[in-house]
Parts: sequence; structure tokens; C-alpha cells
Amino acid sequence: MTTSFFPAPLDLETGNARPALRAAADAARNRSPAVLAIVVQTEGSTYSRAGTCVLFAGDEQIGWLSGGCLEPELARAACRVAAEGQLCWVKIDTRDDAALFSGNAVGCRGCQWIALLPLHELPGLADCLDVWLQGRDTLRLSLATKGLVEGRCAGSSFRTQLPVLKSDEAIETSAWRLQWHRPPLVQLHGAGPEALTLVPMLEHQGWLIQIVEPRRAWQARLPALQQTNEEQADRQVDAALVMHHNFELDLDALRLLARSRIPFIGLLGPRQRREDLFKLLDAGTRVALEPRLRSPIGLALGGRGPEAIALSITAQLQAWRHGSALGST
Repeated sequence: MTTSFFPAPLDLETGNARPALRAAADAARNRSPAVLAIVVQTEGSTYSRAGTCVLFAGDEQIGWLSGGCLEPELARAACRVAAEGQLCWVKIDTRDDAALFSGNAVGCRGCQWIALLPLHELPGLADCLDVWLQGRDTLRLSLATKGLVEGRCAGSSFRTQLPVLKSDEAIETSAWRLQWHRPPLVQLHGAGPEALTLVPMLEHQGWLIQIVEPRRAWQARLPALQQTNEEQADRQVDAALVMHHNFELDLDALRLLARSRIPFIGLLGPRQRREDLFKLLDAGTRVALEPRLRSPIGLALGGRGPEAIALSITAQLQAWRHGSALGST
């Protein structure tokens, strides 16, 4: 048995960047006049952090940089960026008292530096984003104030010099280097009633999902995920949830996972179920599972039924992912 586990992906302050970056990949590939806004630096109290992304495409917006107060101004700037095909730097400073009651009434005392990228001028970005969206590696992006944009992810890379729109804002930093760690992957052993709610909840939090379900009738509950399993066969798994609602299948899954290096293993069901399963496992398997096993899986939030269970599991995975002590309970 191994005790060398994969590290938990804990550095995810940017939230779920997948929707915006997925749309950005399509726009860059199709040379569509869309704009990707990326927060490159913050000071003080701000809604977002460096690495937060929003895509603007005409009247469409994917993602948020604020509670809705900054987006109209950014959307207007994005229209100009899309029309002229130039990079634009925007500084939004709401640290003085007047900003609390004037303009967009942001209410946060902070400052954000934001890059607006014309995606139709960055076709090379699409390949890097595709690799990242598949969960293969960390995405790294370098943005220079003079317009040089460089990116790489696994074996894909690009380098493009963009013209820069003139701005009255003085920018002291010459370049920023950002990175988005690969999306975490959770393996669901069993597509029971909780999975129908659990899967979209986890996807909204940025997780990739892999289903391990030997029963054909249960496979049909989530047909779209079955198609992605082959693509993710060689991916590093960060968490596994055992939820077959079948004693023998759960037993087989625990034996399999004991031989893995997956750091988070959740078992659905009451404590007595765990005890009954452990009675049939050999000592080595129990020792391999115990430091990683959360049983019963899910935080004690209250409520019953598949939806409440799915919420409790999502909450515990979210806590673990961000290093909260609640993730270890």
C-alpha cells in the first residue's frame, strides 16, 4: 500500500474560471470579436482576486468580477477592444470615500487592475485553453503592459504581440504572470439518485467529473458523463466518492481505492455501514483507507433526501479543496 498521496488542489481563490475560459477558447478558435477580461492585480477589499475572468461578446457576459456594479463599465471598454483589436488596461479604484456613494456605488474599498484581451487576435490561445479545460496541466499566462501575451499549458504554447490602447492610467508594473491550476477531478463510484444533483453542483464549483458505474441501467442516468470517461482515463484523480447503494459494489470500490493515491475518499451511508464493510477488508486495506476516508461523506447541514445529501457532499469537497478544517470532518 502507498502512503504517498497526490496533493490537494488548494490554491483556487479565482473561483470557477471554466465557463469563461471555455467560451474564450471557442472565441479565439473562431476569431470571434469577443473580449476576455482578466484581473491581474488587486489591493484592498475587492470582490475578485487576480486570475478572475469574465468574457464579453456583444450583449453576452460569462462570469463576474463584481456584484454587478463594475461590469457595465467593462462591457463598454470591451466593445472598443473588440472593434479595434487592441489590448486595453483598466484600473478601477474605489478606495476613497466618494466611491462609496458615486458612480456605480461599488461599496468595496479596493483597487483592481484588469486586462481586456481581444480574443480574435489571439488564435494561439485556444489550444492552451483546450488542454487546460481537459484537466491536463496548469495554465500559465504572461501579460506585459506593452502588449506581449504569452501562454503555455503542457505541450501547447503561443506568443503574440498586441497593440495597446492608449490610457491615462499610469501602470507601474511592467508584466504580470498568472496561473490557473488544473481543474480538480472527482471520481463517482456509483450513479445513484444523489448524482443527478451532485454532478451539476460540483461542475459549477469547477470540478471535472468521472463516473465509474458497472450497472447499465444506472449508467443511463448520466449519459453525457459516460462519453467523457475515456478522455479522462489518464487524468490524476483528486477525490473519489463511493455511493453505489450496493454493499458488494462499495466493497469492491474500497478495495480498489485503497491501492490508489487519491487523497480524499468519501463513503456514502451511516457509520454502521462503514463498520460492516471494514469487517470484510483485510488489515492492510483498512490501514491504507483510514487516513483518507470520510465516512459518512458530507457535512451535517441538516435535511434528508438526494438533494440535501448532494449539497452536504459538495460543501465538504469545497471545504477540503480550499483547506478548511471542515473538509476533514
